[in-house]
Amino acid sequence: MQEGIPTMKLKHDPLWAGDWRPGEPPPAAVHAPEPPTEPLLPPEPPGPPPRRGRRAAMAAGGATILAALAFAAGDVIGNGDGATGGVTTTPAALPAAAKTSPKASGTVAAVYAKAAPAVVSIKTGSGQGTGFLVDRDGTLVTNAHVVGTSTSVQVQFGEDGRPVTGRVLGRDASSDLAVVKIPPSAASGVTPLQLADDRTVEVGDTVVAIGNPFGLDRTATTGIVSATGRSIEAPNGFSISDAIQTDAPINPGNSGGPLLDSAGRVIGVNSQIATSGGGSGNVGVGFAVPSTLVQRVVPTLEQGGAVARPYLGISTADATSGHGAQVGAVGAGGPAAKAGVKTGDVVVALDGDAVTAADGVAGAIADAKPGDRVTVTVERGGQRLDLQVTLGTRPAEAP
Repeated sequence: MQEGIPTMKLKHDPLWAGDWRPGEPPPAAVHAPEPPTEPLLPPEPPGPPPRRGRRAAMAAGGATILAALAFAAGDVIGNGDGATGGVTTTPAALPAAAKTSPKASGTVAAVYAKAAPAVVSIKTGSGQGTGFLVDRDGTLVTNAHVVGTSTSVQVQFGEDGRPVTGRVLGRDASSDLAVVKIPPSAASGVTPLQLADDRTVEVGDTVVAIGNPFGLDRTATTGIVSATGRSIEAPNGFSISDAIQTDAPINPGNSGGPLLDSAGRVIGVNSQIATSGGGSGNVGVGFAVPSTLVQRVVPTLEQGGAVARPYLGISTADATSGHGAQVGAVGAGGPAAKAGVKTGDVVVALDGDAVTAADGVAGAIADAKPGDRVTVTVERGGQRLDLQVTLGTRPAEAP
């Protein structure tokens, strides 16, 4: 692969999760199953007869079944986390009922309540996606493929929010990220989302995705981190390293929305899904751009700048025998060609760090800058050679 060309070993093409156009029908509705007719828990053993003056105890678990079924159907109702109610006592005089009930920290409902207000819909002349607020100055993050070539977009906080015009400050096709600016007054009272360090994420961690699939405002879905360190294809044909794979349902319209940890912090930006052929729906394989990449790219895009990335100038694939990345092509006149890298070489290390597969090449130079010198160790004809390469600047599109 080009040290940026995707290495997802899928027998189907990725689908940009933001490529939903108003007017396209969503998938057919799926009805929730009927509630079970038997109790979820065995009946409590009979207690002693109530004493005179004692308050009668009441069971409060009935709402559990309804909440679980509603969540299975894709709605967010009540706690939404399937938690069962406890045993409460009924006082002689009931106080006025609270308008809302507290959400247990770490539940899906708590994450949604905390993060959803900062999630917006972003509409262009050709489609729509999702974005989210990252500061009180009106800065929004979304995907580059959501804004496309637009210089302005329509932004809306929720179905009842007033649409406002957002300026596209910058876009970076290599990371599939874009920054949109709205007047700070349009985000008044909204708490921005915090970015977490995705390097602490582990497979099996619970995650929540919030977005606007098929135009359905602020839809929450949940799942786990299925894998880390994935390589996915960017809109310009290069690759995005260290993407997070999740089974949280992501569909067209979700692109640009946050992937959240159990504390409601952003660990990634939902970008694309894998499909199994002709279908365009979710099959449980979604990918998010990692938050550490967001932290590196957004400051430059906020200033209207372009992100300069290092470029090696080779196309690689996994080595057919042993570990390493086999060079399939060397760009004429590129940095690797000038250093003596040849087609058929197997890259086994970069600056002393082992390269075990093709996607390791892009990851190894991700933190470098154009002009940096790196040592590329290759195997050729049974010999190991250390070649000094001066990195160039990545072109706008993959060759």
